[in-house]
Amino acid sequence: MDDLFVEVIADGCHLPKELLQLIYKVKGADRICLVTDSMRGAGMPDGHYVLGNKNTGLDTVVEDGVAKLPDRCSFAGSVATSDRLVRTFRNLTSAPLYEVVRTASLTPAKLLGISHQTGSIANGKKADLIIFDEHISVSFVMVNGQHIVF
Repeated sequence: MDDLFVEVIADGCHLPKELLQLIYKVKGADRICLVTDSMRGAGMPDGHYVLGNKNTGLDTVVEDGVAKLPDRCSFAGSVATSDRLVRTFRNLTSAPLYEVVRTASLTPAKLLGISHQTGSIANGKKADLIIFDEHISVSFVMVNGQHIVF
């Protein structure tokens, strides 16, 4: 189905390299949306976190870059940040960086019907920007024209 968009958790754990390569070959940057599927432990060190409601949610263990059920029988979600997805997808697929960035910005905006507002840099769009270096280490974040300190 050529018109089908796919959501991809490119954290290096949920999907193997070969499947990411196949998805990129078949769908291309215009139909792939990188998604984090992150939970409370995103960007945090290994340890114990709660999935869902803080008081009634499911206990999880974060280790090896992914949230798992305490008995480690299955994943309980991702802990990947968007920069990790871009870095991993690029490294595992060898896709050009500008196309990988599109899968995390313009393509999801198109799917959501908001590409006239966000998803790319253009006059009249929201000033939502991320600046990163060649290693995709984030150095600057702007949301709605406001610099975000992290």
